Amino acid sequence: MSHPTIYFIRHGQTDWNAELRLQGQHDIPLNAKGRAQAARNGRMLASLLEDPTRFRFTASPLARARETMEIVRAELSLAAADYATEDCLKELSFGAWEGQSWPELIRDVPHAIEERAANTFDFAPPEGESYRQLSKRVAKWFDTIERDTVVVSHGGVSRVLRGHLLRLADADITELKVPQDKIMRIRGPEVDWH
Repeated sequence: MSHPTIYFIRHGQTDWNAELRLQGQHDIPLNAKGRAQAARNGRMLASLLEDPTRFRFTASPLARARETMEIVRAELSLAAADYATEDCLKELSFGAWEGQSWPELIRDVPHAIEERAANTFDFAPPEGESYRQLSKRVAKWFDTIERDTVVVSHGGVSRVLRGHLLRLADADITELKVPQDKIMRIRGPEVDWH
């Protein structure tokens, strides 16, 4: 039996993205560029979906994902708030590191950054989670998908979802690109971008 098609959209840019700050599960709103990216993805999705009403729409409950989803749905001429949220689609938690930038962490906790670089997939910041833990919760969600779905979520979720589907090596998963101005389409084992 083939798996349903998923259109995966990463939330648009936030000020913390632009500043290279770790957002994790902090609720940071989209900035103007992020809202424009979400609208662009909504228009692209409108060109790809013959009948958007036959899709399920699910987002991470974090504000930047919900705002992106509502902009996307408006571009599809659908009721903005008529979608589900799913906790399993929240971003990787960076715990005590959230709100800090990579340059700050390199300065303040260089040994932890070196430890992370040696095994990014299994490293968890203080009070945070690892990509392996994130991968397990995203795989659990993926296994519940029963119909074609539009998803708005996060960069880490995009990485581990592709890793799960494409059976990638752990070290390769954490290096995957996570654009905010493209849509990832997943059909069975195939992944392409629009």
